[in-house]
Amino acid sequence: MRNVVLAHEVDFAAWRAAARDLAIEGVPPEAVIWSVGAPDDLFAGTEQPPQPAAAAAFSVPRPLVELAQTVIQAREPERFALLYGLIWRTSRGEKRVIEDVTDPQVARAIRLSQSVRRDTHKMRAFVRFRAVEEEGVTRYVSWFEPDHFIVEANADFFVRRFATMVFSILTPYRSLHWTGSQVDFSPGADPSQVPDDDALERYWRAYFSSIFNPARLKVSAMTSEMPRKYWRNLPEAAAIPELVRAAQERTRTMLETAPMPKTAPTPKAATRPKAAQSLVEPGEPAIGDLLADTLPASVAALARDAAGCRRCPLWQPATQTVFGEGPQDAAMMMVGEQPGDQEDLAGRPFVGPAGQLLDRAIREAGIDRQAVYVTNAVKHFKFEPRGKRRIHQKPDNSEITACAPWLAEERRLVRPALLLMLGATAARAVLGRTVTISRERGRPIPLEGNTQGFVTVHPSYLLRLPDEEAKRREYAAFVADLTHARELLAELAA
Repeated sequence: MRNVVLAHEVDFAAWRAAARDLAIEGVPPEAVIWSVGAPDDLFAGTEQPPQPAAAAAFSVPRPLVELAQTVIQAREPERFALLYGLIWRTSRGEKRVIEDVTDPQVARAIRLSQSVRRDTHKMRAFVRFRAVEEEGVTRYVSWFEPDHFIVEANADFFVRRFATMVFSILTPYRSLHWTGSQVDFSPGADPSQVPDDDALERYWRAYFSSIFNPARLKVSAMTSEMPRKYWRNLPEAAAIPELVRAAQERTRTMLETAPMPKTAPTPKAATRPKAAQSLVEPGEPAIGDLLADTLPASVAALARDAAGCRRCPLWQPATQTVFGEGPQDAAMMMVGEQPGDQEDLAGRPFVGPAGQLLDRAIREAGIDRQAVYVTNAVKHFKFEPRGKRRIHQKPDNSEITACAPWLAEERRLVRPALLLMLGATAARAVLGRTVTISRERGRPIPLEGNTQGFVTVHPSYLLRLPDEEAKRREYAAFVADLTHARELLAELAA
């Protein structure tokens, strides 16, 4: 029996090294005991797993690595063993095991991954800072209770978002600190280390009360979107009970004091933008219609709505909705066709072979990949099953049309200066007409909202070319298109 002790709960590098070494040695999953040494001390003296033997190395599919990076954050004691079981099977010839979503181990890993992603969203949505004065320096402190071990993986997100602040995010198992130039972690804390009230808390309460529309109150929807377990950490939550109690009376007062219209008013649904009307099934609440009569204010909120989309049949065989990804204020937006097999499993766009090729071309064109918002015209993977494999199928016009409102809302929220259409399906979705790539390629196309469009090929086209010479030639042309797009974006910003 082999006992592997990891230094802390999310010691992915050590777990990965140990898993590869054990698989190379031929140690089966049932002969390994995984444990965590001292979770509150990253530098505790524990028995570290050995490094893998380089000579007998084997390859692991990228989707499995990415899945493992997420699942290792799950508060599940068996996660290390579960993931090693998948590594073991891969090393023993089951190269495509990660593609079989009906496999019990794969399905369990995917469920854990989805739970971690939901917890990550809640952390990003419900962290609220309070100001603390320390020797003339204002430090912002927040308390959050995650369901999983997600603090380390989200450090970069909070540093990017609050780079100019000195802050701490305290949780029961690990605390994150940003000094303005350096990230530090410390052991878990307790809520007593967070002040009860400050100007920021009063601001949040006043803001939430001002946008609260009692006539649109849906308590069940509100508690689904904002679970009660987070209320004690949200300054605005203190105002909710009174707002709910007074909602009926406030609604009656609003109706009694509202001026009578001279003519019959236009029904509310008719005044919504067409994109918003088509995003929901008849009789269902409109997008973002929880506490206020508004459209989603963020891509994250829109993605949550899209997760339950049933506007076409593609959702039934697909693993999940794959929504756009990137900064909401991105100046450049790229639209592809649809998620592929690996994107469907990972829940993220452009992570498969075409995405890897796109990343490489973006770098060579001098574009900052982290500054680009990437998405697809169709949000579910359309495929034909062949044994355990799922073969990509091109979406038809009805499926592109069904997803068009989601793409329209993404464009509304991101408001890119330049929109790149990767391939004919993306161009059809954006321009509303059939497009010949060779005719439209590489020239600016004016779009609504002060956006310039730009058509080029989809990177998957390059992967399908029959010979290496054609691939080199077309790849160079693709990089040239992206370089031209970067230059055009610079001109638009000037």
